[in-house]
Amino acid sequence: MLQSIRPAIAMTALFTLLLGLAYPLAMTGIGQTAFPAAANGSLIVREGVAVGSALVGQNFSEPRYFWPRPSAAGAGYDGMASSGSNLGPTSQKLKDRTAETVAALRDSGISAPLPADAATASGSGLDPDISPAYARLQVARVAAARALPDDRVAQLVEQSVETPLFGFLGEERVNVLKLNLALDALASSPAN
Repeated sequence: MLQSIRPAIAMTALFTLLLGLAYPLAMTGIGQTAFPAAANGSLIVREGVAVGSALVGQNFSEPRYFWPRPSAAGAGYDGMASSGSNLGPTSQKLKDRTAETVAALRDSGISAPLPADAATASGSGLDPDISPAYARLQVARVAAARALPDDRVAQLVEQSVETPLFGFLGEERVNVLKLNLALDALASSPAN
């Protein structure tokens, strides 16, 4: 029996060292060396303080900021409850929530047709990006709230549009946190 147990214990110890220690340390080292920003959460730092992550959405609700897409994560933008709602197209709860979001957008002054991301949550509920079309629909509200010319805010939106990876993977998008930080920087610059 001891002859059967000894190899099993040795293999368990070997694979524990290889797969439980050596491999994770190697992957962490490669990540920290090759992709340090991504390996540390893609944090956006201003004046030495992390203000958010480029990968996780935040709730901006003031009229002077661009609004993200709705969140289904917990009570909204809760990283500990990241998930979709799993509500289907026949769900009354989904219909009610979408209608409420559309009504709020209409009350904010948007009368044009809305892109889907304006009224629906992402799969994770924490999507940091919106479509350029949704960002453009918010220009008038943000410009009015900040007493800035519409064309200056629209120009900032166009500068914030990120293209698909390698030109074909994904869609054009605007990172809401980065855009709002650029807006704050614009408002605090001496030219304005």
